[in-house]
Amino acid sequence: EIRQFASTLMERMNISTEEKKEEDDYIVVFSRSNNRLIFNEPELILALAQEFQMRTVTVSLDEQSFPNIIQIISGASMLVSMHGAQLVTSMFLPRGAVVIELFPFGVKPDQYTPYKTLASLPGMDLQYVAWRNTIEENSIAYPDRPWDQGGIAHLDKEEQDRIIASKEVPRHLCCRNPEWLYRIYQDTIVDIPTFMEVVREGLKAKLNLKKTKAASTVHPGRVRDPKCQTSVQATSEAKLTVSWQIPWNLKYLKV
Repeated sequence: EIRQFASTLMERMNISTEEKKEEDDYIVVFSRSNNRLIFNEPELILALAQEFQMRTVTVSLDEQSFPNIIQIISGASMLVSMHGAQLVTSMFLPRGAVVIELFPFGVKPDQYTPYKTLASLPGMDLQYVAWRNTIEENSIAYPDRPWDQGGIAHLDKEEQDRIIASKEVPRHLCCRNPEWLYRIYQDTIVDIPTFMEVVREGLKAKLNLKKTKAASTVHPGRVRDPKCQTSVQATSEAKLTVSWQIPWNLKYLKV
């Protein structure tokens, strides 16, 4: 259903989906210019290009139109980005592509999984890898920014000190937790050796696209209001009646 939606959206935006040749493989790095920056973006791009022997391009929501970005991503072999809403564009990646999500210091990837979930859905056929900055010195925080951009100056001194000293954001409710905002809005220097190690490890298990069926993988839900009634018709005859309402999603499925 998500792939159908992505395809329909591309049609409405007049984006063509031409079959690309294997030698046209390329990597897309999502570049941010206001916050959650990758401080050593050129080094990261060079490392990816050398490792995978592919050209590497950047896209930016600040500098390019949305249809232009989707056009580029729809032909990419890999999408690399800091955690953020721009990663929803991974739904436009072709089958077999790789999503690499980067997390700042103090943020546990397994607590923030919308894009991992998207990549892992049946029929998406995407590989997902998460990298997390574990070197505090490679992190730049901004305590004096507004609260909704990770600032903590509005909190009392004791709470500010606790947040700064904490090495990991504890579980919390979305989305106004000051400790979460403080950490997620950090800029990051990506440690290239650990990044490449995580990527190599994550890509060891190759996707087998031949196993996947293009058919719908949505199944009917449970039947509703099942009822079972018995009644005696005569001394030697009884009746059993079973009734139910169809599953709510049956009318949307080709069954």
